[in-house]
Amino acid sequence: MSTTTTNHPPKHLVREYLERRTKDTTPPPTPEEIRRQLGWGMLMPSDDRIGTSRS
Repeated sequence: MSTTTTNHPPKHLVREYLERRTKDTTPPPTPEEIRRQLGWGMLMPSDDRIGTSRS
């Protein structure tokens, strides 16, 4: 098993996202959609992605 570093989106992007979400009255998006909106999926190694496959 290899050790990988998971990078997170910059804090300012997370803050901006959370501010937009607090003003939105729709149900929250899925974790996968949140990651996509923040560009987190591009930062995570493909073998470390959580919940990306659904059956």
